[in-house]
Amino acid sequence: MITYTKPPHPREYRLIFKNVDRVGWDPSIDCYLRDGGYQDLHKAVAMQPGNITAEVKKSGLRGRGGAGFPTGMKWTFIPSNNTKPVYLICNGDESEPGTFKDRYILHQDPHQLIEGMVITAYAVGAHTAYIYLREEFPAAARIMEQAIREARDRNFVGNNVLGSGFDVEIYVHRGAGAYICGEETGLIESLEGKRPYPRIKPPFFPAALGLYMCPTIVNNVETLCHVKHIVRMGGDAYANLGVARNTGTRILCVSGDVMTPGYFEVEVGKLTLRELLYDLCGGPKDGRAFKAVIPGGSSSKILRCDESFTLKNPDGSERQLAFWDIPLDFDTLAACGSMAGSGGVIVIDDSRKMSWVLNNLNAFYAHESCGQCTPCREGSAWMKKISDRMVTGDASPQDLATLESIAWQIDGRTVCAFGEASSWPVEAIIAKFRDELLADTQAANNGKPHNLEAKAQRLYLTHSSS
Repeated sequence: MITYTKPPHPREYRLIFKNVDRVGWDPSIDCYLRDGGYQDLHKAVAMQPGNITAEVKKSGLRGRGGAGFPTGMKWTFIPSNNTKPVYLICNGDESEPGTFKDRYILHQDPHQLIEGMVITAYAVGAHTAYIYLREEFPAAARIMEQAIREARDRNFVGNNVLGSGFDVEIYVHRGAGAYICGEETGLIESLEGKRPYPRIKPPFFPAALGLYMCPTIVNNVETLCHVKHIVRMGGDAYANLGVARNTGTRILCVSGDVMTPGYFEVEVGKLTLRELLYDLCGGPKDGRAFKAVIPGGSSSKILRCDESFTLKNPDGSERQLAFWDIPLDFDTLAACGSMAGSGGVIVIDDSRKMSWVLNNLNAFYAHESCGQCTPCREGSAWMKKISDRMVTGDASPQDLATLESIAWQIDGRTVCAFGEASSWPVEAIIAKFRDELLADTQAANNGKPHNLEAKAQRLYLTHSSS
């Protein structure tokens, strides 16, 4: 009988979070082994590597880090004629605002991650693996390094793993806390000791030209943990969890204006937004009403709680879907104009001014732009300055048009997806809350200088022209 300090909701399906906040559980290898830990690794090293990849493909597992790309397919992108070393990288940067799932795994169940990584390394032929952690996770780094030492002492990591003839070493690498390192090629540049400027794709797809220009597989913490469960269950059985094309479980991190925020592990697509916000999260705070939701971390487009969507059925017909009836799977959220992303569900109620929400997001992206691409470097800071003025009441209606124009000029014009991450929230919030944002502007501000420096320049120009 498993008991928890935070009892799971009846709608949850605990797979990856089975041991998180579990009474009597600790991150040691002895505790993990008592619970059947590393049995899936024993099974995996007795299989052919290609058969593990085949099971992962059959499972339908999609990446849990943001893009939702099929994991098994990603593994097959390693060139078949490759003669270079293959590397595996676990992306533990977890810097998407609203997302806080991976740190629970790192802190409380490190050996689940290590087991998933060793199985993945065996499947893709990698003998060196890295866990890339953001600097703000110092405790996670210590826990993971201790867990790696314990696993090496028991022959789950290192030379001749479990007598299989397979060698693999795992290292912890601590980043400097940059959001851009959540992008896999930026992460690789950082791991190589360089400024984390994302690479142009093509040609620098990591599976072909990754770490040290060698084939590299980059997977998220949660994604790698799923691998061990697929080996245990088999790909077909795993695919029975969730819904078609959206299989397995995923962890949703709910924050913001709900009665009971927190994490919830559910079968993909088996839960609607209404069920999540009301049944699992207890509804809105007293006296308030839900206004909008950002469903997949801050870079996903916002959805209004009062809107509905026209979606196409497989037979070509159309159907109407209200916000509350949206199932939380990758494909439906994409069809509704947003994305499942990293599972960070940010809830906004009617006490929040959308100009404040917009400014909060703009401040983050302006701070985190790596500066490689001019549209993003200049545009994200420009958008932040305009939304600053909206919050303080110094903006004009023309500023809103300028803000929207800047966002569209960033979108699709940068090396990596950071440009879209900064522009999509602006595009969506303006499109869906235009009237509310306009109410925070004043026509009397048209033509006024925006700051003291501009005011001084305007004074100089006025004197010069007289």
